[in-house]
Amino acid sequence: MSSTVKGPDGRPRCGWCSAAPEFFEYHDKEWGYPVDDDIRLFEKFCLESFQSGLSWRTILSKRENFRAAFHGFDFNEVAQFTDDDIERLLADKGIVRHRGKIDAVINNAKCARDMVAQYGSLAAFFWSYEPDEDELAKPQTASTSETSKALSKALKKAGWKFVGPTTVYAFMQAMGLINDHAEECVLREEVEKARGRFVRPEMA
Repeated sequence: MSSTVKGPDGRPRCGWCSAAPEFFEYHDKEWGYPVDDDIRLFEKFCLESFQSGLSWRTILSKRENFRAAFHGFDFNEVAQFTDDDIERLLADKGIVRHRGKIDAVINNAKCARDMVAQYGSLAAFFWSYEPDEDELAKPQTASTSETSKALSKALKKAGWKFVGPTTVYAFMQAMGLINDHAEECVLREEVEKARGRFVRPEMA
């Protein structure tokens, strides 16, 4: 795949946008912009976990259904889900009905709650793993990194599930911990400016 494709306005976007028309809006408005909101960070981790073995197009098309099913991904609420909730989710045709992944979201919600108590916020923990520029591969060339492996290991140690280094790397790309827009992509400079303005959260 080419590193870029023409967007609706004729300007270059990351090549992966060509996989589905709806990817352009997601790419232009969300992907790579730095995020410090705990709910959004938790949601993205959950959706990346659900994507494992599937396409992002499938997950993106069901995102609103996922949000409704998991109470907006408020991990304090999801952490209290019961067996009845699991059965409800397994019967919900609007989401991916995979028991292991559903169980992982509930498990990870409990871990997220504990992490906030320990570090002050999920954002503070995740942004402590922002890599240095000299550690990064050329944009659009990697699916894992030493940092994604380290973060994956830390999350697993803290009890999280479905958080392999590839899933973690995709999370880092999407949530702005790295700017992985293609060098020729028209959004790369804009995202870099957003990262420059972003105030990194600190641990409590």
